[in-house]
Amino acid sequence: MNKTIRRASVLTLLLVFALLVRATWVQFYEGRALADSKDNRRNAIETYAEPLGNIIVGGRSVTGSAATEGGDLAHKRTYKNGKLYAAVTGYASQAYAPTQLEGVYQDVLNGTDPRLKTVMDTVTGKRAEPGNVVTTIDPAVQKAGFDALGETKGAAVAIDPKTGEILSVVSTPSYDPTSLTDANTAGEAWKKLTEDPDKPLTNRALRQPLPPGSTFKLVVAAAALENGLYGSVDERTDSPDPYRLPGTTTDLSNENPSAPCENATIRTALQYSCNNVFAKMAVDLGQDELRAMAERFGFNDTSQDVPVRAYTSVFPKDMNSSSTALTGIGQFDVTATPLQMAMVSAALANGGELVSPHMVSQVTDSGGDALEDHSDAGSKRIVSAGTADQLQSAMRTVVDEGTGSNAKIPRATVGGKTGTAQHGENNSKTPYAWFTSYAESESSGREVAVAVIVEQSDAARSEVSGNGLAAPVAKAMMEAALKG
Repeated sequence: MNKTIRRASVLTLLLVFALLVRATWVQFYEGRALADSKDNRRNAIETYAEPLGNIIVGGRSVTGSAATEGGDLAHKRTYKNGKLYAAVTGYASQAYAPTQLEGVYQDVLNGTDPRLKTVMDTVTGKRAEPGNVVTTIDPAVQKAGFDALGETKGAAVAIDPKTGEILSVVSTPSYDPTSLTDANTAGEAWKKLTEDPDKPLTNRALRQPLPPGSTFKLVVAAAALENGLYGSVDERTDSPDPYRLPGTTTDLSNENPSAPCENATIRTALQYSCNNVFAKMAVDLGQDELRAMAERFGFNDTSQDVPVRAYTSVFPKDMNSSSTALTGIGQFDVTATPLQMAMVSAALANGGELVSPHMVSQVTDSGGDALEDHSDAGSKRIVSAGTADQLQSAMRTVVDEGTGSNAKIPRATVGGKTGTAQHGENNSKTPYAWFTSYAESESSGREVAVAVIVEQSDAARSEVSGNGLAAPVAKAMMEAALKG
C-alpha cells in the first residue's frame, strides 16, 4: 500500500472514531439534558397524553383533567374552586413551569416518578399510572379565611399545633389557575397576572416575608423568660417610658400614650403592646440571644419546606444597640411570613414544642397505596413548658382584656397578639395589620394556631390595626377549625 492510500485510510478511521465518540457523548451525556429541556416538545406531549393525578383536599379532588380539541397535547389541567385553593395547588400549565404542590410533586402527578412503576411498566416501558397528593388542608378553614380576607390584600395560615398539619394557606387577591393551563390562551392570562400591581401570583402566606411588628414581641418575651432576664410574665420590668433608643436622641413612643407601660410586666406589656418594654428588653438581652431564640422558632431557616419552599423569615445580624431595640418591636430588618408567625403561636400553644408544619399528609399511587406518609411529623422543643404556659396566659389576657378583643370565641380559650408594622419610608404608607393566635375548644379539645396579615384594605389609615383588620379573619378561621 502506497503512502497516500495509507494516510487516507488513517484519516478515514480517525474521522469514523470521532463520529462514534460524538454519537456516544450525545447519547449518554447530553441525551438526558436534551430530554429534560423545557424546549423539548416531546416532554409536554408525554405529560399531557393522559389525565394527571390529583391533589386531594378534605377527601375530594380539587384538580382534574379535560380532553383538548386538536393539537398534540391530548389533555389539560382543570381546577375546582381554583381561586380558593390556588395558594395550595399552584398551577400545572402546558406553557409554564408548574408551581406549589403541582411543581413539588409533578413527577408523581404525571406518572414519571420511579416509585409508581410496576414490573409490567418496566418491561413494556409504558408510563406508570399517575399518583395523587393528599393534603392536610381543611376545606372549612380554607374557605373561612378566604371569605374573611375578601377583597383585601393579605394572607393567612392555620396550623394544628398537636400534629403540625397546615389546615389553611390563603393568599389574596387570588387567581384562577385554570386560566394558565391551556397553551393557546395562557399567554394573555399570564401577561395580565404578571402586570397586575396587586401581584396575585405571589403566595403571600408562604413566600412574602414582611415586618411582623408587635407580633414579634412574643419571641422577645420568650427569650427574656428562657434566659432568666425576668422570672415570670407578672414580674415588673425595668422599662422607662418614654424609652430613648441607645446612642440617639429619639424617644420610642407607644400607640396608646396613656397605657401603663412604664416598668410594666410582660403580661401588661403584651396586653397594651408597649413598645418601650420590648425595645429595652431586646437591648438588655442582646442581639445574639434574641437571634438565637428567633432561630429556634424558625427565623433564618433557608430550607423551610412544607413541602413548598417558604421564603426565609429574617432576624438580622451585626446591628448597633438602637437597631437591636427596634427589632424588639418587630421592625428594622426583621421580616416574617404568616407561616412563620403561625409557627410561633403553634409552638407556644403546644407547650413549647413545635411539630414540623406540613400541608401534605400522604403521597399515593393510583391505587391509594402510600409512597410517602407524613402523619408522624417530627418535632423539636423551642421553649420550656413553663415559658409556653406563661405566654399562653399572657396571650389570653391580650384577647380577654387587651388589644385582641375581636378574636374572642364563645366556649373557647383564645390567646393572641396584635401587630401593626410600619410600611414605607418614615411610615409613609399604610401599615401592615397582623394578628397571631391560638384557640382551644372547651368542649372538644380541638386546637388551632393562626396568623393573619392584612397588607392593604379599604380601611382608613387611622383604622388600620391588628385587632380591627386581622383579628376578625383569625377568629373566623379558628371558629371553623374548632367546629371540625
